[in-house]
Amino acid sequence: MARSLRVAPEYTNKVKLALRRNGYPSQTKFCEHITPAISTVKNFFSGKAIDYEYFLEICEKLGLDWRETAYKELENQPTNGEASPFITGAPITQPRYFFGREKELKRLFNLLKRHPLQNAAIIGKKCSGKTSLLHYLKNITTTPAEKLRPGQKSDWLPHPETYQWVFVDLQDTRMQSREGLLKHILASLKMKAPTPCDLENFMDVVSENLSSPTVILLDEIGVGLQRCPELDDTFWESLRSLVTNHTRGNLAFILSSPESPTELAHNTGHSSPFFNIFGYTAYIEALTELEARELIASLPIPFPDEDVEWILTHSQCHPLILQILCRERLFTLEEGENNDNWREEGLQQMKRFADLLH
Repeated sequence: MARSLRVAPEYTNKVKLALRRNGYPSQTKFCEHITPAISTVKNFFSGKAIDYEYFLEICEKLGLDWRETAYKELENQPTNGEASPFITGAPITQPRYFFGREKELKRLFNLLKRHPLQNAAIIGKKCSGKTSLLHYLKNITTTPAEKLRPGQKSDWLPHPETYQWVFVDLQDTRMQSREGLLKHILASLKMKAPTPCDLENFMDVVSENLSSPTVILLDEIGVGLQRCPELDDTFWESLRSLVTNHTRGNLAFILSSPESPTELAHNTGHSSPFFNIFGYTAYIEALTELEARELIASLPIPFPDEDVEWILTHSQCHPLILQILCRERLFTLEEGENNDNWREEGLQQMKRFADLLH
């Protein structure tokens, strides 16, 4: 089942007010401007769980912070429970459920295993797995072997315990101000934030104290450039100076974006040379057929050969659609159903992602 979210009870009135504040006289009129159907919208406003992607889309359209709006039940789930083998709508954070990207991983870790650490960009369409790849980079080298698949490679770095990783989600409103972002980076590095935590003091603290290999992962950097006026050229120029001149080769940035950093900067009116430091670009597209077959073969219940071929053909090995179709087939096998109704349901579920296959 896809990850779902629902409005927290204390935010019910706020989301209803946001509808009128944004000029929509009714939920029906609101539906004309978004992807979800009226039934999904009604569930949203009544506090019922809806698909993760739909929840994010509705919140964005209403100008709401989805992290504040969502009920926090997902954060309280036990970590020792049975995890879903197929994850749709949410990034993959546990390395054992991440498949493929071997070529990109080899290049990215080669950039990080020697001094000076080098910068890279991960480029791909929406839902192509950029965020999951960032999480994998951060977690794979220090995840215990018993939490990985048998034979899963994790020895990408010679001394992984010496590395520091900072994950920055620029969709998080707390990351969209200078102070909030700088404090987050310092907290992740276990450095005390100065008072005031401005750009100059931040530069002093990091340049004086950073002595081990450190990688800052900037997810959805386009959001930061489009919506965050405090993250201006002065801000990005300072980060460039930090990484190139003041951290002795110990710092690197890896960002994710739907387009190249230089194009993104140009399209959003930024001219900082920060966006020219990314010497390697990993272009994320569909999985290879071999990678897709490995994912399918990882299931607790084997799929019939004809179903595997059908899934590969209709998903075109796109990671999200592959996960959707596999999820539908696994569900029917677990329920003991032997018909092909799951295929119709799978095609229905992948309709809204049809543009990913072109």
